[in-house]
Amino acid sequence: MTGPEGAGGVRSVQRALEILNLLDENHAELSIREIVEATQLPKTTVLRLLHTLERNQLLSVSDEGRYCAGAGLLRWSRLAEQRWRLPEDGHEVLRGLAREHHETVHVYVRQDLDRVCIAQAEGTRTLRHVVQVGDALPLWAGGVAKVLLTDAPDDLLARVARRSPFGDSHMATLRTWVADASRNGYAVSHGEREEGLSAVAVPIHDKLGGVGAALSFGGPTSRFTDERVRVFVSALQEAASLLGEAR
Repeated sequence: MTGPEGAGGVRSVQRALEILNLLDENHAELSIREIVEATQLPKTTVLRLLHTLERNQLLSVSDEGRYCAGAGLLRWSRLAEQRWRLPEDGHEVLRGLAREHHETVHVYVRQDLDRVCIAQAEGTRTLRHVVQVGDALPLWAGGVAKVLLTDAPDDLLARVARRSPFGDSHMATLRTWVADASRNGYAVSHGEREEGLSAVAVPIHDKLGGVGAALSFGGPTSRFTDERVRVFVSALQEAASLLGEAR
């Protein structure tokens, strides 16, 4: 779409999606005031967007006048599960990893400039790092990102670099990371995206041999010693082979 109308239409869609993205496990319902404050949009604009989302069953209004997820999202959720959900034996592989190694395990796929968690099993330790299914994280850092970008063309790496806090200069670092991950068959990160967090990731190959997803352990850096990282890599690679067959 081009011209003022097209730009306005795209902007309206983006704003509507931003409102939907305000809903999460900790904010299952939101008032109009909370939405206005979070989006910094005029109240009239928010009301118009809310009306459109409600009319299309993407939002619902509670008896208290608060907005929550609408029943229409169930259809999209079902379609997403059919496309991305791991089979039950795959989930059992994740649970086994979490039980044996005590760290949270995640499966991610790449979606444009983000990595999206499609499955996880929480570790058994009190202090742990958990990303919920459906959460999206950037690709400019982290062990998972390095693995998922293994087959990425230069134009994608350039877009990822441009989105990072470091700008275009991050391109050289991304190339080095991707080359190392491809050569080693795994990637490690320590505090790259968030201080104190570490990750170890390996690829899950698709039927054509490409990187279809990434399997990772994530947790406090203090527990990701060189010795444990070697153990993690071996366990993840064995599990990734099983998950590749399951997918």
